[in-house]
Amino acid sequence: MYGFKEVDVQGLEQLEASSDCMLIDVRTDAEVSRGGIEGAVHIPLHLLPLKAQDLPNDRPVVFYCQSGGRSAQACAFVASKGISEVYNLQGGIMGWIRAGKPLSSI
Repeated sequence: MYGFKEVDVQGLEQLEASSDCMLIDVRTDAEVSRGGIEGAVHIPLHLLPLKAQDLPNDRPVVFYCQSGGRSAQACAFVASKGISEVYNLQGGIMGWIRAGKPLSSI
């Protein structure tokens, strides 16, 4: 497995407060239509190989999906391409909702 870290909802909030992190939602269009995390960029997992070269390597990049599985795949992929500070949101959007956090349109 390539080098990425797991982060929980509280850890994501700390990352957002302390850095200019990039938050990426790798869910499908249908999933995203039900709401996401404010400020996230939508890059469906199947398009990530085409977009990986556009990701920053000078700030944290955090991926999420519905429950954390697809975003872990995304993390491993971009870490293998040399992105150095990569995080997977534990529990995905479901963990976000369980923590009582709001959804927004992205």
